[in-house]
Amino acid sequence: MPTTRTEFETAFQPLVEDMLQLCRDNKLPDNARAWYEKNLLHNTMGGKYNRGMSVIDTSSILLNKSITPGTPEYLRAGALGWMIELLQAFFLVSDDIMDSSKTRRGSPCWYLMPTVGMIAINDAFMLEGTIYMLLKKHFRQEKCYTDLLELFHEVTFQTELGQQCDLLTAPEDHVDLDNFSLDKYFFIVRYKTAFYSFYLPVALALHYCGVATEKNLQQANDILIPMGEYFQVQDDYLDAFADPEVLGKIGTDIQDNKCSWLVNQALKRATPEQRQVLDQNYGRKDAVKEKAVRKIYADLKLEAVYHAYEEETVSMLRKRIADVDESEGLKKEVFEAFLGKIYKRTK
Repeated sequence: MPTTRTEFETAFQPLVEDMLQLCRDNKLPDNARAWYEKNLLHNTMGGKYNRGMSVIDTSSILLNKSITPGTPEYLRAGALGWMIELLQAFFLVSDDIMDSSKTRRGSPCWYLMPTVGMIAINDAFMLEGTIYMLLKKHFRQEKCYTDLLELFHEVTFQTELGQQCDLLTAPEDHVDLDNFSLDKYFFIVRYKTAFYSFYLPVALALHYCGVATEKNLQQANDILIPMGEYFQVQDDYLDAFADPEVLGKIGTDIQDNKCSWLVNQALKRATPEQRQVLDQNYGRKDAVKEKAVRKIYADLKLEAVYHAYEEETVSMLRKRIADVDESEGLKKEVFEAFLGKIYKRTK
């Protein structure tokens, strides 16, 4: 059975205690230690945990056995999962400052919380630093320690490359659709999302389970990176076309000047007149202008374009999954589980 949110959260508290003890060992004053604990709990807990729980679920598949909550095996796999959640928290706290965002998970962004402000920058650094202190404590004695260390550093840098390209391509305060392209879009998606959200959980599980061969890691990369791209294209489609009540939020990509898959598809297909409408209305904080862009999407039948893309992409992914060589310990079931969670999703 897949791990549950409640089970996964039980693996976090021992890690918090590890870090608080490290703070005590470093003689951090009580008020600063309490702040750090609040930073950890507020910014790391409360998400969907999909990335973190995937480490445990993938490990269970690779080991061909259920990893029982509360066991040392579960806590170690869970520790790797929570390290991804800490990485996610580091990215989100930083991203919210860069984007001047207002809310996160139904609460004010961390930097907008009372008395936080720009202390949030150092808090983000501490969230990232926590990954490496926990990795050292729980995996330094393992043969895979260096591989895990390098994997986190590499994927962090890849994600930051994607973020930089995103910030330079689509700043909220300067709309220039000539700066958009599908090549840039897929670079941003691949580097900002796919590596840490799809490849990293499986790569960590492969190392943890002792089956991280060069061939297995490459097969995982060849399936999970395009799957991560598909996931983000889905997100962009749902932002514009999903029922907000089902999605749980109102889409903002058009008003936020996002370099989304939909606007890039529109730019490829637009007549000169339609392009003029896009130039005059995209990326503006105005509901009437947003409606004009949505009309262009409808006129260009982008919903049908998306469904054709989805079926073509999923067909390709299923073929790659079917071709997975399981001789070195990798399992097709790992990728089938990922694809099963996202294919035809509505939120």
